[in-house]
Amino acid sequence: MAAQACVLSLPTIVQELAASGVPELPRQYVRRLDAAAVDMPEPIPAVDLTRLPTDADEAAKLRTALLTWGLFTVTGHGIEESLMENVMNASRGFFHQPPEEKQKCSNLKDGKHFQVEGYGSDQVKFQDQKMDWSDRLHLKVEPESERNFANWPSKPESFRDVLLEYAARSKVIKHTILAAMARILELDEDHFLSQFGDKAPVTVRINHYVPCARPDVVLGFKPHSDDGVLATLLVDNDLVALQVLRDGVWYNVPTTPNTILINIGDFMEIMSNGMLKSPVHRVVANVEKERTSLAMFYGLDADKVIEPASDQLKQPAHYKKHKTKDYMAGFYEHFARGTRVIDSIKIT
Repeated sequence: MAAQACVLSLPTIVQELAASGVPELPRQYVRRLDAAAVDMPEPIPAVDLTRLPTDADEAAKLRTALLTWGLFTVTGHGIEESLMENVMNASRGFFHQPPEEKQKCSNLKDGKHFQVEGYGSDQVKFQDQKMDWSDRLHLKVEPESERNFANWPSKPESFRDVLLEYAARSKVIKHTILAAMARILELDEDHFLSQFGDKAPVTVRINHYVPCARPDVVLGFKPHSDDGVLATLLVDNDLVALQVLRDGVWYNVPTTPNTILINIGDFMEIMSNGMLKSPVHRVVANVEKERTSLAMFYGLDADKVIEPASDQLKQPAHYKKHKTKDYMAGFYEHFARGTRVIDSIKIT
């Protein structure tokens, strides 16, 4: 494939585009990439959740991870490898369904009205927007009253049950980590957990990355930081594709199956008054291998005001207050442009 503009009418689903064998990459996917990433100078910290509440050394390990990379892996979470394998097999299996089956979950209603939830690509918000070389399935898991199973796959048949079980079993990770983070910042242990109300969303984004003949001019997922408080990540193979930005340098993040990776989100950066940073990350494409990942995001109620704990931290506020729903409206606009809404609300 040559990295040139293409005037053909092409499908917006990357998996279908790659399978069609087009001779040229459509220009909306072609971009100039930054310098190549380097390997991380030290392994990703691994935090044992069974020891974290009472072990000072484990808490120190988490603190180091939060203040350096903003991401870490967890052990001792009680989720069996078999469940992690099952949820990833079901996730990958969805993307291997025939196109007509996947389109039943399309995020384009009536073929033209975009919604965040469902299967497809991210919304095109402006002309010449650069697109990612990946497809995704975005679902709301919590609150239970807002699950819309019309957007959920019916095949593989195991998909719904294993995803809901994985989400339920993951709650211990959220509770243990957020309580520990509050202690690290010398806040009340329930400070962060108390921000979540009955309508706080838990969403899942399953990304499917297909091979690309020109991985040097596309990205599987553009540079961004995550909305929400925390995000967890599972992957289906050990392909090195995730990269994190630190001090202007991109670093390769090793990922392995059946290992849960956690990163903090923009809401946590705001609530911690910038003491903890939401890491900017991206996913690169691969010329040979496909990859599927499952990210779970813990958000806040739509009317919740996100604000720094500046009084408790005895610091001036470094971020403006924002309602969650207003932040998220700006988030998607900035995301489409490859910028970050959090940078626009900093107080300098």
